[in-house]
Amino acid sequence: MTPRPTRRTAMALVLAGPLALRLSPASATPDTMRAALDAFTGGAAVTEGRVTLNVPLLVENGNAVPLKVSVESPMTEDEFVEEVAIFNELNPLPDVIRFRFTPASGRAAAETRIRLNGSQNVHAIARMSDGSLWSAVTDVIVTAPACAET
Repeated sequence: MTPRPTRRTAMALVLAGPLALRLSPASATPDTMRAALDAFTGGAAVTEGRVTLNVPLLVENGNAVPLKVSVESPMTEDEFVEEVAIFNELNPLPDVIRFRFTPASGRAAAETRIRLNGSQNVHAIARMSDGSLWSAVTDVIVTAPACAET
């Protein structure tokens, strides 16, 4: 027969529960990441190329990681970039940001800062006006992750 926990032990477990949750930061599962990619691509094939993704390969602090993305396109009425989506594998929400373009944009380029919850791959996928999808992936090493409650 196992001894029953004391009231003091039970109270310690109740109080330590939220602390245990805070020590393990939330992150997307592979299924969540796949679902986010499929929602953007509609399950269509994605070809590597035409997209340039500039993210530092080594980041000291994941709270504000600079990101630049550009897509090779003439940006004419007949051929232009409609949208570029950025995804990452370990953040709680993998669909980070989307940029929309029109032929009037002149060029398909944008920059921002994102948060990264540890070392991971960052994906950029561009949807062209003809429906084709192009991508680039960068592996980023983060020494101090963001998205973790402290």
